[in-house]
Amino acid sequence: MTKAPSASESSVIVEEIRQLFTVLTDAESYWAARVGEVAPGHAAGARNLTHYWAVRQLDLRDLQARLAEQGLSSLGRSEPHVHASLEAIFAAAVALAGDPEARKRPPRTEFITGPRSLRSNSTALLGPEPARRRTRVMVTLPAEAARDPTLTRALVGAGMDLARINCAHDGPEQWTAMIDHVRAAARDAGRPCRIAMDLAGPKLRTGPLLEGPRVVKLRPHRDQLGRPTAPAWCWLTPAGAPAPRPDARPIPIHAAELTTLQPGQGLRFRDARGAHRRLVIVSASPAGVLATTHHTAYLTTGTVVRARDGTEAEVGALPPVEQFLTLHEGDLLTLTRDCAPVAVQRPPRIGCTLPAVFDAARPGDPVLFDDGRIGGAVVDARADTVTVRIIDARDGGSRLRAGKGINLPRTELPVPALTEADRACLPFVCAHADLVQLSFVRTPGDVEDLLAELDRHGARELGVILKVETRQAFENLPELLLTAMRHPRTGVMIARGDLAVECGYERLAELQEEILWLCEAAHLPVVWATQVLDQLARTGRPSRAEITDAAMGVRAECVMLNKGPHIVDAVTTLDDILRRMADHHYKKNALLRPLRSWHPPG
Repeated sequence: MTKAPSASESSVIVEEIRQLFTVLTDAESYWAARVGEVAPGHAAGARNLTHYWAVRQLDLRDLQARLAEQGLSSLGRSEPHVHASLEAIFAAAVALAGDPEARKRPPRTEFITGPRSLRSNSTALLGPEPARRRTRVMVTLPAEAARDPTLTRALVGAGMDLARINCAHDGPEQWTAMIDHVRAAARDAGRPCRIAMDLAGPKLRTGPLLEGPRVVKLRPHRDQLGRPTAPAWCWLTPAGAPAPRPDARPIPIHAAELTTLQPGQGLRFRDARGAHRRLVIVSASPAGVLATTHHTAYLTTGTVVRARDGTEAEVGALPPVEQFLTLHEGDLLTLTRDCAPVAVQRPPRIGCTLPAVFDAARPGDPVLFDDGRIGGAVVDARADTVTVRIIDARDGGSRLRAGKGINLPRTELPVPALTEADRACLPFVCAHADLVQLSFVRTPGDVEDLLAELDRHGARELGVILKVETRQAFENLPELLLTAMRHPRTGVMIARGDLAVECGYERLAELQEEILWLCEAAHLPVVWATQVLDQLARTGRPSRAEITDAAMGVRAECVMLNKGPHIVDAVTTLDDILRRMADHHYKKNALLRPLRSWHPPG
């Protein structure tokens, strides 16, 4: 039988809780200036944020264990109402201590104020809660959404609640078409769908490489002994028509006469190596010629193909083969301020699109390329070059292409989040969007910069989402939130891809938990983003792990999906997962609804 808690034990807890109230008061004083600047609707959230920040400076694990032993709340679910939680525990502990002046438990309204405020802020920013789930679904629109209104209708019908437009791609004409298609689809469906526009922010990427040769390689499938098991397919088209099968390499051709040839006829040519090769026609139509070969062949711009009856045609302009650097562990890669296209060479070198890197990088700073697939460290930093030793690459070498991301997680880059290109986009965003997403935010000054621009454009009602995707943003998050809360409609996106690269994949689970907790304390909505159901969206078949990951998105107010050929299926699946999980989980709380899985025998 469990021993009843002694009055002395309860008295010790009473004193410790009393000290925690002092900690909360000190925190309010410390943050008073920033809390005093928030919008009126965020006052309670800002005050609670300072309380949560204060108690999380302390190690409360021993106190939590002793509270649990006495049957009291362990503070594990106190995020939205820290002060009320402490008041309730204090009152219970005083009663257990036998104090005749035991304080009354705080009224229940103090506990529901935080969740109610979060729900209200979420609706104001993200739109009303969808039917049968609390978590909204945001989808990044592909370029096709500007041309094909049936795609946006399908997305809205499948459950999309917010459409995200990336300002790094396309332009005002395409954005307008996307928005018109989304608005029309939402009207037809009789449900809201908000528009979020994502500012690109400073682009830290690898520079261009010189174009490769304009050549198409046709390669049949072979077994382990080198014998062909399936032919290579190609599609010779004079009009750029889509190929009739996905594995057929499209090849522009200058003569329409080939389209009158019959199946079984051959087309002979010398390939780029001077080898005699033959294509066998499978079908021909005005759109093009489908053909196969059982021998590897290289066709270049200007290659002439001839039929036995003398019909001939010339291969048109082929796209250049994309070039890449192959990097091995131990290689020294030179990043250059000059971003002119460079040849693939040894030792490797490539441009860097952000000049500030060359003033800020220092020897020893870690450098990551292509979403962390390649890792290195700065060994030399000069005015126009930074030399990086590669310390993490695949066996056999990793490929680094032009336009790939560069992360310097420990380098303080004096670059504002709001670029001149972003400022040029803002008039359109303010006129057409419901929300604006600020990329690569690092400091409170970045947030102040955006809010000042919105004031200048008369867009105080435009929703603002801060994308937490850098180490500095995570470390400065309390200040970032309090600064953003000067704006009436604001929230946070956990950009898990860049955040994992910047802080390490092994820390991602910890970081996303802490961001969720802090935002809940501030009563601010969170968008859970990056690679949610990514394999399903790209291939049509989800992995087991990503289904579990998507289910955890129920702890956020919105989950974002990226584009892909099977994006409608991904939205349908996510909608189903979130509906099911809504009955089981809210934030950190398990909801104990009746389970239909197990029944008594008989």
